Amino acid sequence: QVQLVESGGGLVPAGGSLRLSCAASKNIFSLNAMYWYRQAPGKQRELVAVITVGDNTHFADSVKGLFTISRDNAKNTVDLQMHSLKAEDTAVYYCSATELGYEYWGQGNQGTGSS
Repeated sequence: QVQLVESGGGLVPAGGSLRLSCAASKNIFSLNAMYWYRQAPGKQRELVAVITVGDNTHFADSVKGLFTISRDNAKNTVDLQMHSLKAEDTAVYYCSATELGYEYWGQGNQGTGSS
């Protein structure tokens, strides 16, 4: 089992940048993949970015070229760097991880995006 805790974020003017960090309670090298999802008010949760144990990454079309995802195996963290933020990026951002078919979620980082 793994606990995930998100930090960072907040609200910035349009065009600004934010960085989210997800800290895992165990060695993330043992996890198959780590994800960032987001859910805006009245909308379904959507995948924003994923990074696998092999450092393969995938991004939602809406954030390609604007967001990056990175992992620090020594710190057991996965970060989401967000640039050129728009109002539509405002959402609750969730960190998630998969391990051996199980899925784990953080509590979510509310109020993150562009004001």
